[in-house]
Amino acid sequence: MCGIVGIIGQGRDVGYDLYEAMLTLQHRGQDAAGIATFDGILHLKKGIGLVQQVFNRKNLSRLRGPVGIGQARYPTIGRGSPEDSQPFYVNYPYGVAMVHNGNVINFFALKEELQKVHRRQLNSSSDVEAILNVFADELVHKDSSAFSADDLFDAVGGVFRRVQGAYSVVAMLGDGSLLAFRDPLGIRPLVMGRKETMTAFASETVTFDFLGFENLGDVSAGEAVHVSTDGRITRRQISEPNHHPCIFEWVYFARPDSVIDGIGVLEARRRLGKTLAKRCREAGIEPDMVVPVPDTGRPAALALTEATGWRLSEGLIRNRYIQRTFIMPTQTKRRSSVRQKFNPVRSELAGRKVLLVDDTIVRGNTSLELIKLVRQAGPSKVYYAVYGSTLRSPCIYGIDMATRDEFIAKDHPEEEIERLIGADRLIYQTYDDMVAAVAGGRKMNFCTACFSGKYPTPVTDADLDRIAAERNSAKPYPRT
Repeated sequence: MCGIVGIIGQGRDVGYDLYEAMLTLQHRGQDAAGIATFDGILHLKKGIGLVQQVFNRKNLSRLRGPVGIGQARYPTIGRGSPEDSQPFYVNYPYGVAMVHNGNVINFFALKEELQKVHRRQLNSSSDVEAILNVFADELVHKDSSAFSADDLFDAVGGVFRRVQGAYSVVAMLGDGSLLAFRDPLGIRPLVMGRKETMTAFASETVTFDFLGFENLGDVSAGEAVHVSTDGRITRRQISEPNHHPCIFEWVYFARPDSVIDGIGVLEARRRLGKTLAKRCREAGIEPDMVVPVPDTGRPAALALTEATGWRLSEGLIRNRYIQRTFIMPTQTKRRSSVRQKFNPVRSELAGRKVLLVDDTIVRGNTSLELIKLVRQAGPSKVYYAVYGSTLRSPCIYGIDMATRDEFIAKDHPEEEIERLIGADRLIYQTYDDMVAAVAGGRKMNFCTACFSGKYPTPVTDADLDRIAAERNSAKPYPRT
């Protein structure tokens, strides 16, 4: 899971706009960041770390040009080394730089084919390098001396045929134009915005809110959009869409102030809280207060209290200078960061029956540490309600949540998980209620593979074993 952005305008540099846009997408990736711009010459800066760590006034001043792309990276394979940081660039044909959000399932097969058959040497474990080289390989076979929108769209069609998995892509081309496309499943989000003579693409609409762009809606599954240097927009449906947006975007990953595929994230989480209230009532608990696990748990907790009449309390205070624990690269870091990230308010919790509201439980270790932390404040009971359903299967489309043997719900019933995490009572959202709450009355075919084990692309046990081996063998790249 990553955050990507592309901006094209006329008569002004967009480097600082890209930097500000990436700050709004920092929650989608904390490992690396990069920006490329073009003014007749490619200008590139990327590195390991948060956006504000990678960029400063000096290197931003070098990112000149009216068009550019950027990415905040969260790696799902490899070590997250500097070589894996995006954007990536090839100078032939015409020059193409590219960023993406997602995960390519057949990355290693593509890498072997590109190197052995097409003599293209890939130098990283970043799957956008494979997408980029497939796109370039498709484009190089065009006869024209200068590419056209038709050539670009044909090349995107070749990418759709050869690249399997989830990928939303923004590419900057050697003529100074911008190209965006979203795979036929549309698993990862991509939205389009406009302000005066500027056009932008981003992973979430919150970017447009911050920059003052009008939201033009989503790039459709299987669609490509080209924006020329004079601002002309050409859209084409390249492949028949089989839309399966990732439900985990609404459950956890996206910012609550974003709208994805027409569904507001905040509104979806409030509906999840309302349906979770029904489950809590059925469980027969009567808490003295409801405490959200900040920040994702807050909208659901608020809706739950409105539905039940129970009191909402900010009994957990979050240290906002600690990164998101879910997307930290190792379990050791995730566990230690729980105590760094949260502090219970003893005066609120002591002697009371507390209901914690969280988004999901993956391995159970974070929940265990959180409940231990809350118990230090002296509550009489600690209940734990989860507005996501039980996670059982690994994501192969861009979220490195766990391998299939690591999920606590894989081999343990709800009552056993309750004991393992140390809760007095554990309440899970049902799968059907979760899907209905996020959809909000819309007809949607979500990708729910991590909850249901049903993948929208063919996946074998051998594929899952290979992914597990890759993730277990990968070591995070050390930061200086």
